[in-house]
Order: sequence, then structure tokens, then C-alpha cells
Amino acid sequence: MSAPAHVVVVGGGIAGLTAAYTLQKDARAQGLPLRITLLEERDRWGGKILTERVDGFVIEGGPDTFVSTKPWALALCRELGLEGRLEGTDPQRRKVFVVQRGRLVPMPEGLAMMVPARVGPMLRTRLLSPPAKARMALELFLPPRRQVGDESLGAFITRRFGRQLYERLVEPLMSGIYAGDGDRLSLQSTFPYLRSWELEHGSVARGALAISRRRTAPAKDNGRPSSVFLTPRSGLQEIVEALLSRLEGADLRLAVAARRVLADRLGYRVETTRGEVLLADAVVVAAPAFAGARLLRDLDSELATLLEGIEYASTATVSLAYRQADLPRPLDGHGYVIPRVEGGAALACTWTSSKFPHRAPQGYALIRVFLGRAGQSLDLSTPNAKLVSMAQEELRLRLGIVARPILVRASRWPRAMPQYNLGHPQRLAAIEQRLALHQGLALAGAALRGVGIPDCIHSGQLAAKRVLENLSHVRHDLHPMDEVTTL
Repeated sequence: MSAPAHVVVVGGGIAGLTAAYTLQKDARAQGLPLRITLLEERDRWGGKILTERVDGFVIEGGPDTFVSTKPWALALCRELGLEGRLEGTDPQRRKVFVVQRGRLVPMPEGLAMMVPARVGPMLRTRLLSPPAKARMALELFLPPRRQVGDESLGAFITRRFGRQLYERLVEPLMSGIYAGDGDRLSLQSTFPYLRSWELEHGSVARGALAISRRRTAPAKDNGRPSSVFLTPRSGLQEIVEALLSRLEGADLRLAVAARRVLADRLGYRVETTRGEVLLADAVVVAAPAFAGARLLRDLDSELATLLEGIEYASTATVSLAYRQADLPRPLDGHGYVIPRVEGGAALACTWTSSKFPHRAPQGYALIRVFLGRAGQSLDLSTPNAKLVSMAQEELRLRLGIVARPILVRASRWPRAMPQYNLGHPQRLAAIEQRLALHQGLALAGAALRGVGIPDCIHSGQLAAKRVLENLSHVRHDLHPMDEVTTL
């Protein structure tokens, strides 16, 4: 009987947890004996998923939802038995606002996947000047650019629709996803469908309109339309908890960091900061790119350099709870976004208890302010009290809130958001070439092909598949040596 193969997964965020879960599940289905060790340098699981449940409030320090249009998160929730726990955004409060000269202006309804698809709402919006609206309409008659090659999101939208539409509508929506600088972000790596619409339909707006017309009526769930944005009722941590509950028999190690990964005679050696050496047949690195670069430097310096070149932006979130009676205006929407041209540290504000009513007790409101984005650096050495003060000032300016919050939580995220800047597709191709030289080594996480929860889940699944395909061709008749030695 062959000895079990040993896989070490570095990183206990959603990508690493999914990779470990998928490895275990698929190995069992294939009849492949497998041992899994999961290392996480923090003292908790979940990575950027950080849910706190206190006094009836559900507070997310990191992401607060996932999109159902990318199938992997919803499919995983179904597999884990969580589908019945999923809640969508409140359909009665879909309104989103944009800050313009310090005031909240409703986002026009004529947008489809960030670009104009309906003429009427775009002509009526106060966010664009008459010349900007005329320039926007010209997009229907502009021929597609035939030149092959990537361009920045900012350059593309400006070329097609004009600069003002980019600055006032597209940039703040994009920042809510990437916290990035659209004049540096790769269109091919972030919103490739926009370029496809330009080429296939001769106009981005016509492409957006065609897509919106092809959409079927939303499915019903308990008599209500389903939502694009979903989350478990008591927070995204439910997914983390469900994954952990399924990892029976896996060696789960919190507060243990991997120090470096080296090649071994029959696989890999993973050295930890505790002086251990884990001998592995395969390794999944589900960590930020800069951390992966550090781990892999001695194994493959070229691969490490490629990973190190992926830039990151630092952000923070501040959640504040108030009595409804202390709010000077109703929170009649999901919140607002702040264009880069408005300046300031904040990039968005979510009215959490309006977006997801179950996240605050009756009679209370929960609001979350997002701070920091690429090009507008946030000093994360700032004390928590200062971050809270910045968030309170933002709410005073936009919403007139002067009351003291009854509950406050601040979360810092240093180097948290990978930036898919120009050249990212070529970088990914070069990374794949280097990985091909190392059988049994796989990467997962937000740094590669998507920053959202569904993308990270999918990256973990793909990494597991890569590893299992390699292991299935290797017979483990005898494990070369004990699994742990001491340096």
C-alpha cells in the first residue's frame, strides 16, 4: 500500500482554505491517499474575511459580499450547505450616490456593467455637463481601435466616452473593486469585456445594451427577486467556518508562518519560522504576491522577482453604529462612492444596514467607511482613534451625522489590494512559464486573476487541480523520510 502524498498549503485565507478543501475532497474521490498541512501565520483563519458578531450587529472588516454572476462562490456555498443561509441586498434600496462637489448625486440607472446602456437616464443625470453628454453620445459613432495591445482602463473609457464620464462614473465604481488608479490598471486584466464589446459591436454602449437585453428575468427566491450580491446571514465568516468543519484529518496550524520553500530530492522542503522542515510532495502558495516572492526566492529567483513586481494598495475600513433617531437623513440606498477628483482619504461609504437589513438590530443603523486607494496613500501607522475620527468627519460632511456612534470597529489592511497594472497579462504568462518548471508547485490568491471572493475561491480550486494532476502521475510507494525534522 502506497504512503499518502503530502501537500503543504501556505495561507489560510479563502483561497488557501478552498485549495485544502478541494484537495481533500477530490483526492478522496480519486482514491488518492493524501495528507494536508495548512499553515497560517496569523492567529485566525479567513485572511481578509473578518466578521464580528456583537450585540445583534454583523460587522465585516474586509469584504462584505460576493457576486453571484461569477459562479464559484455560490457553487461552493451550495456544496457546503449554506445556500439557504444566503441573503441578497435589499431590492427596495438599490440607489447609489456619487459625491460631486461635496454633495450626494444619484447614480444614473442607465449603466450596464459600468458603462452607459440607456440614453434617457444618462441625459438626465446631473453628474455630467452638457458637453460631456454630447461627447458620451459620440461613442456610438466612433470606429473601434484596430491596434492590438492592452491599454489602461482610464485611457480606454476616455477614448470611447470622454474624460468626464470616466472621472465621475467609471473611476469611482472601479475604485470600489480594486482601490486602484484606473490610468494604470490593465483593461485586459480588469474589464476585458469592454474591449470585446468595442470589437464585436463597433461600440461599447451597443455591446452593453445587447448584454442587458439578453438578460432573462431574475429568478425568484421566496417570492423576492434574487440579488447579484449575496452573503451568509451572519457574515462571510460562515464560509470560512464551513470549510474548516470539512477539513477533518488535515493538519491545521495557526500562528505558524512558512519561511521559505526549497526543492528536495523527491519534492519540496517547507521551512517554518518555528524551526521545522515539512517535507512535501507538493506545495500550494496561497499568500499575497510579495509573501510568495519571499518564500520562493531560493527556489526560483525569477519567479520571485515576477511576484514581487505586483504592486499593492493599503486600505482600511471603519464601521460605525448609530441609533436611527440620531441620523439627520434616511439612509435610502446602498451608500455612495467618491471620485478620485474629489480628493480626500475616503473612497466610498456603505450604508450596511440598508444594504443588508439583517446586519443591525431594529432601530439601529450600521455604516462603513472605506479609506485609502492607490495613489492616495493611507498611513496605516495612524492610531485607530485617528482612523475613526477620519470616518466620522466623512459622515459629518456628507450625511450631517454629529452624534457619537454607539459602536465602532476599525480594520487595517496593509498591502491588501493587488494592482493589475499595465503589463499584468504578460507578467501572468511569465509566471506560468516559471511554474511549469516546478511540478507540484501551484499559486492561488487575489494577486493573479481576480480580487473578489469568487475569483479567490476559483484560484484555490485551480491550484488543487494542478497539484492533483501532478500527484496522480506519481506513485508514493515509500515516503522518503519523516515528515518533520528540526533545523
